[in-house]
Amino acid sequence: MSDKTDKTEQQQRLGVFKTYKLYVGGKFPRSESGRVYEVTDAKGKWLANAPQSSRKDARDAVVAARKAFGGWSGATAYNRGQILYRVAEMLEGRKSQFVHEVADAEGLSKSRAADQVEATIDRWVWYAGWTDKIAQVVGGGNPVAGPYFNLSSPEPTGVVAVLAPQESSFLGLVSVLAPVIATGNTAIVIASERSPLPALSLGEVLATSDVPGGVVNVLSGRTAEIAAPLAAHQDVNAIDLAGADDALAKELEIAAADNLKRVLRPQPVDDWSATPGIDRMTAFLETKTVWHPTGSLGASGSSY
Repeated sequence: MSDKTDKTEQQQRLGVFKTYKLYVGGKFPRSESGRVYEVTDAKGKWLANAPQSSRKDARDAVVAARKAFGGWSGATAYNRGQILYRVAEMLEGRKSQFVHEVADAEGLSKSRAADQVEATIDRWVWYAGWTDKIAQVVGGGNPVAGPYFNLSSPEPTGVVAVLAPQESSFLGLVSVLAPVIATGNTAIVIASERSPLPALSLGEVLATSDVPGGVVNVLSGRTAEIAAPLAAHQDVNAIDLAGADDALAKELEIAAADNLKRVLRPQPVDDWSATPGIDRMTAFLETKTVWHPTGSLGASGSSY
């Protein structure tokens, strides 16, 4: 009798579905509006309800990113590299979860999804290695005519809004996010509208790694609806339009011009797994040049 009862209870048990939330300021709020939208796989099967961010959520993300900017940009480049490497470690430990989500999101086989996830982890490690080297590549001493030291060094632009690629839900996302934070900027990411789940799960990884709250903020919902207030926001310094179509990109460029934001226009990418180069890092760096007079050494008139 007891065996039958146990089996009946097992059959009646309902599974616990994962609740996806936004990631803003190191916390996991639901959308301020309370809205959600259905996320389906490549075959139209329901996967989850994702938060549909509002303009208020976008503004909250800007406040969080600005608050975190001073500490993150002021950290040593070596420390940022260690933190990015820690993210890669955490992703490695949750690889099976992301393989499942990427396979569902992009309609891939488990083996191809595994390749995408491994390439994504490698991409984090790649950018982690660049944090304390990019300044040596794009900065240095300038040979000026005259008795001066003339030194140029890169500095982060500030708060960057990032429209994640629509088709590459994880590798493409990390390929546009990692270079932004590796160089000391803070980010507000708008996840792929059709496939936001890997991005929202990435927020969980960031929260349990060493990335300070507010350095990365992840929003999901209608890309055009969220991007519009970010492009026009006076406290957003730059915007990456990777996930915008031509019509939306033009609208956002016009809005971004109001406070002279740096704008990275959409660039077609055939293969996100290819070595990315340093263009996305330098896109959101400002160059500071310092002049300093040299001094004379003794009666000989020599200088240093």
